[in-house]
Amino acid sequence: MFESLTQRLSGTMERLRGRGRLTEENIREATREVRIALLEADVALPVVQALIERIKVRAVGQEVLKSLTPGQALIKVVRDELTAVMGAQATELNLNVPAPAVILMAGLQGAGKTTTVGKLAKLLKEKRKKKVMVVSADVYRPAAIEQLKTLAEQVDVRFFPSDNTQQPVEIVRAAIADAKKSFIDVLLVDTAGRLAIDEAMMAEIKALHAAVNPVETLFVVDSMTGQDAANTAKAFGEALPLTGVVLTKTDGDARGGAALSVRYITGKPIKFVGTGEKVDGLDVFHPERVAGRILDMGDVLSLVEQVEGQVDKDKAQKLAEKVAKGKKFDLNDMRDQLEQMQNMGGIGSLMDKLPGLGNVPEHLKQQVSQGKEVPRMIAIINSMTKKERRNPNLLNGSRRSRIAAGAGTTPAEVNKLMKQYMQMEKMMGKMARGGMKGMMRGLQGMMGGMGRMPFR
Repeated sequence: MFESLTQRLSGTMERLRGRGRLTEENIREATREVRIALLEADVALPVVQALIERIKVRAVGQEVLKSLTPGQALIKVVRDELTAVMGAQATELNLNVPAPAVILMAGLQGAGKTTTVGKLAKLLKEKRKKKVMVVSADVYRPAAIEQLKTLAEQVDVRFFPSDNTQQPVEIVRAAIADAKKSFIDVLLVDTAGRLAIDEAMMAEIKALHAAVNPVETLFVVDSMTGQDAANTAKAFGEALPLTGVVLTKTDGDARGGAALSVRYITGKPIKFVGTGEKVDGLDVFHPERVAGRILDMGDVLSLVEQVEGQVDKDKAQKLAEKVAKGKKFDLNDMRDQLEQMQNMGGIGSLMDKLPGLGNVPEHLKQQVSQGKEVPRMIAIINSMTKKERRNPNLLNGSRRSRIAAGAGTTPAEVNKLMKQYMQMEKMMGKMARGGMKGMMRGLQGMMGGMGRMPFR
């Protein structure tokens, strides 16, 4: 998300950064470029106008022109105002109510409600340590109930059965009764969507809301619909007392207009953003971190959290102990590291959070974000024998040709992998000399550092 906006703004910000002196003309020129960039990113016009006005007011005042580093001061103003328009800070779910806390999911058909229920169930279970139950009140879409059942099994949460002969209100009341008996902390309710907003749909969801009185009513919306996402959320907000918004498919939205418009137009906070189809592709929305990413300052906090949460600590500990004892880092160990990176969404997911990537050539970013590099490297290592993985020195020219053929690639690719292996082995040797604590820190840090590996 925000690739096009970041590219456009990073150049403007870079020009400002080194300025020892700014004039009102410089500021006018910068805000004009920011305005064009926002409009091209499909940010709603009222949002753009309000944002630019606030930046101008602060920029031509004492805060920027009288600053010792006016370029940096103006960048800070732009960042602050971007953060403010998206909601200033992350907004938690309100679960401080008698159990079960009922969360109602609303939205149009195709927005990703059912998938989001599965993702949110996983997040609440793993990060908030809640006992979660899910139920589907979508009695119209074929296989909607079955889809939710499959997701519940996948993330290992309770599923309350329903069928399309029942009324939505009847289904949810029965689920709440069962949740109370089973000491469930959170009940997530998936509701029916329509292809467009219609009176029948609104009447049904209003009746459902009145009957179950949820503590949270989240509107799930496809970010790729741009300004329409904000307008649809506004229409739902007028019909229902929404408590927040979930933006889905943000990995496919290069512009990011929805994220910058939804809060301002609806007055409701964006609580989560969804990426991809995987059940762990749901993140808490942090406006201040997102503003940093838009201005190409990176999002190191989210990167650290991602690595902390998804690195296999046991494997890292075993590898740390192995190398600390002076044993050689081999290709089995390298494959483990690559597989863990793949589990974190690949190099593209990590690079997205690193600062200064706005000026990286687009073809390089495309190559990385397509995620083909790491699976190719894993395939090459898998094509080796156990003996070769343990003893990389055995890999002469004929063996490398055989490995390349087995992995469906070229000897040049095998040579490139071996060069990267040698770099990693050297790094491991240095970390081992720092003792066990240094090893553990280095291993977790290395997962982020692998974003610097060379690409074709």
